[in-house]
Amino acid sequence: MQSVLSKYENQTTVLSEYLEEFPETDGSVWILGRQYHLKTDKSKLLLDISARLWFTYRRKFSPIGGTGPSSDTGWGCMLRCGQMMLAQALICRHLGRDWHWERHKKQPEEYHKILRCFIDRKDCCYSIHQMAQMGVGEGKSIGEWFGPNTVAQVLKKLALFDEWNSLAVYVSMDNTVVIEDIKKMCWSPPQSSTAVRGSTLSHRSALSQNKNTAVFCSGWKPLLLIIPLRLGINHINPIYIDAFKECFKMPQSLGALGGKPNNAYYFVGFLGNQLIYLDPHTTQIFVDLEENGMVDDQSFHCQQAPHRMKIMNLDPSVALGFFCKEEKDFDNWCSLVQKEILKQQSLRMFELVQNHPAHWPPFIPPAKPEVTTSGAELIESTDKLFELEEEFEILSV
Repeated sequence: MQSVLSKYENQTTVLSEYLEEFPETDGSVWILGRQYHLKTDKSKLLLDISARLWFTYRRKFSPIGGTGPSSDTGWGCMLRCGQMMLAQALICRHLGRDWHWERHKKQPEEYHKILRCFIDRKDCCYSIHQMAQMGVGEGKSIGEWFGPNTVAQVLKKLALFDEWNSLAVYVSMDNTVVIEDIKKMCWSPPQSSTAVRGSTLSHRSALSQNKNTAVFCSGWKPLLLIIPLRLGINHINPIYIDAFKECFKMPQSLGALGGKPNNAYYFVGFLGNQLIYLDPHTTQIFVDLEENGMVDDQSFHCQQAPHRMKIMNLDPSVALGFFCKEEKDFDNWCSLVQKEILKQQSLRMFELVQNHPAHWPPFIPPAKPEVTTSGAELIESTDKLFELEEEFEILSV
């Protein structure tokens, strides 16, 4: 593993197929549910893209697990893309889709709280440390490359420990989204104070001021919907292209995770038959929290023209993301899917069904484990327990 990491240690960017400037045409660009006309809205378009939180490879953070890698260069690109999709959901949740970031401009406190969730520290809830260690439970060794579905499963588990953002994360199974299950999960009753006290997070130092916020609120729990898909065998099937592009037009869109084999990108929109994406393949030095709890955020926004690639060059393994802050947003999303995707496709990209399939196991909304550690620490402690049991068995023999 060290040889692999050292190979990439001095990497600054991975060469990829992109054009640095948008062409001078009458065409329109769609970015996460917003439409821009190139001839008149180019500055607004670039401002919108630069506002998205941009997570890249980092180096010189504290070793993962205490003795693991101190850089994710060469293996963490899909984890970074997962962070970007989740960060967009949190921005929509707290700041709204129309919020924009401007360099050196004072930002609301919620923005800084969101950013602190992703700092590369073991005590931040969506850090590279937490994601990599939670991936162990999904069969991925620390330092091993993730696929879109694995990242989705990791985010679903970590969200259970995130009290401030209080998201319901639904990852579809077998290309099927079940309306009944989502509504059951999003309308789950709030946790009791006993359960909250029994599940203190490892990242409480970063979010301690927020630990009771939103935990006791009743009503619809904001939904992060992730749909892992296989849009072909070795190459994307052209029959899916129109439906795939249609997803970026929906106001609930969080874009898509995907890319090429072992090269993950965060896709945020399209221009014609070219996908627009943020690229995590730039190695930057670790940025820590300042003494006042603030973060120097300049390196967390891509201030260059975004990358583009031909949609037919996309690997068929992708994951779509959507955010529904309220139930009416989800109902609207269901209507758009029925109208724009399902009714017009002979070969459907995914299925949307009302009721839980009878042949599936019963749906049980995920709940936070009754432990005093984070999911990642639970994995570590469980592994140590197994090791002790094995040593005891050997000594007994």
